[in-house]
Amino acid sequence: MVVARGVRSWIAAALIFVAGMVVADSRSALAQGDPAAGWPKQPIKIVIGFPPGGGNDILARVYAQKISERLGQPVVIENKPGANGFIAAEMVARAVPDGYTLLLGPSGTLTFAPAVFSKLPYDPQKSFEPIGILGRFPLVIAVNGDLNIKTVAELVGWAKANPGKANYGSTSPAFQLPTELFKSKTGIEAVHIPFKGSAEKMTAVANGQISFAFVDPGPTTAHVKSGKVRVIATTGSKRTVEFPDVPTLAEAGIGGIDVEIFGGLLAPKGTPTAIIRRLEAEVETASKAPDLIERLKGLSIPVSDIRAEGFAKLISLEIPLWAEVAKKAGIKLEQ
Repeated sequence: MVVARGVRSWIAAALIFVAGMVVADSRSALAQGDPAAGWPKQPIKIVIGFPPGGGNDILARVYAQKISERLGQPVVIENKPGANGFIAAEMVARAVPDGYTLLLGPSGTLTFAPAVFSKLPYDPQKSFEPIGILGRFPLVIAVNGDLNIKTVAELVGWAKANPGKANYGSTSPAFQLPTELFKSKTGIEAVHIPFKGSAEKMTAVANGQISFAFVDPGPTTAHVKSGKVRVIATTGSKRTVEFPDVPTLAEAGIGGIDVEIFGGLLAPKGTPTAIIRRLEAEVETASKAPDLIERLKGLSIPVSDIRAEGFAKLISLEIPLWAEVAKKAGIKLEQ
């Protein structure tokens, strides 16, 4: 059959148009099948349950800057302090699971709170999709300098010899429960004195108001330099950069206490896996940036290599551990 030249041109144009539509439709279907395609299209928000300027706040801001640079969208910080971080956690747990609202979740909110509070407005294991731990660090045991206690054995001996004088300070279950575990392992008695913040707690150690405290390394440095506070052990599996001459509790002869506090990034439950994986990859890349590592080093916060799967596993392992410690110590709190 002979087809006129004009008709052939029309058919060719029609075929090109149809082919283009097929390609467009296939791309549209691919985008609909991949929730991460085109994400992010708007700013991402990281919610923090504490005021600006604290360790968790700075940790989130340092990572947010790096992630923002790579994603090409602003990553903003929203501070929602109050109620032990519960307000922020509940806010994110109820957020639309689209990858635009994230939580900076600390140990206190995710693993210690379930051990001591009878009811929470969120479920650490069911309300979130873990992305990765941003920073993780051990606690240190700080004692009053005037007590002339230089080792863990000397602290234990002094506490047993002075049951009416021994006391310790904490600002939250994240510090109280590790101390109660230490008491259980060593057989000492010490009265708990609550404080609002680490700075206040360390001042109390320095002036002799309390005998000792488990505390994050950062707030102890100035007091140690003044000679009013002495650090005698760390709670991690290895020694810290800040106090390289200070032994771990295991090295000091006290086993079964390997405690490291963390701050991690999580999304609401139901956030598409493709978005979680993208965020996980961005956290991994950011954690290897030399300037980020140095910035956190100055805050006594080592970067962590624990990502989504390991993060979820850590939460599931630590909750029952601290619940048992709280039960033995008779600690139960209400909101």
